Amino acid sequence: MADSWFAQVPLEFRAALMELGHGVALGPGQALFARGQSAEGLCCVLEGALRVGAVQADGSESLLAFVEPGQWIGEISLIDGRPRTHDAVADGATRLWLVPQVALLGWLAAHPAHWQSIARLACAKLRMLFGVVEDIAHLPLQGRLAKRLWLVAHGYGGRAGAPRRVLQLPQEQLALMLGVSRQSTNKALRALESQGLITLRYGTIELLDLPGLAALGDRLPPD
Repeated sequence: MADSWFAQVPLEFRAALMELGHGVALGPGQALFARGQSAEGLCCVLEGALRVGAVQADGSESLLAFVEPGQWIGEISLIDGRPRTHDAVADGATRLWLVPQVALLGWLAAHPAHWQSIARLACAKLRMLFGVVEDIAHLPLQGRLAKRLWLVAHGYGGRAGAPRRVLQLPQEQLALMLGVSRQSTNKALRALESQGLITLRYGTIELLDLPGLAALGDRLPPD
């Protein structure tokens, strides 16, 4: 759970998250929650990953995020008390740390100053969302792809340690994240590979030049 948000949480709140929570194991394709479902709490991925998205009325799938170890989700429903906005499904065998909603709300009611930590978690994701919306309008696909790879490597800004250099991220999932076809995604990946920024292998993407990806993605800090 050593992401940058958790590392900045005051010790008292960190201890409460550990004391109130419990482990949850999901099998491949098993849902943690579904869109419209009542919130069950704040959750951190320990092992594996979660695909967060939704199936549309026409059967097409959208993928909002790929949540990996150390990343927390569930703060939106914790704040407004409304149902889940998307589906969260295990991508392979996945272990989670779940802090139940009722217990956490009770603790925060007794320690209201710690709502600021929850607000910081929500604001970090809101800033990320604003960036995604801006990128759709102003960045070409190669730039958007380079930026997304850089963000995944850095845990969307939440990775406390060194960035990941090898991503197990299928092209189908990347295409869903970017809202384009798999063919377009493959073409953009091949272009990044020809520039020496990445190497493509079966089921994985090796990031060779993170500063180069940052430059293509614009507005990203170099490593």
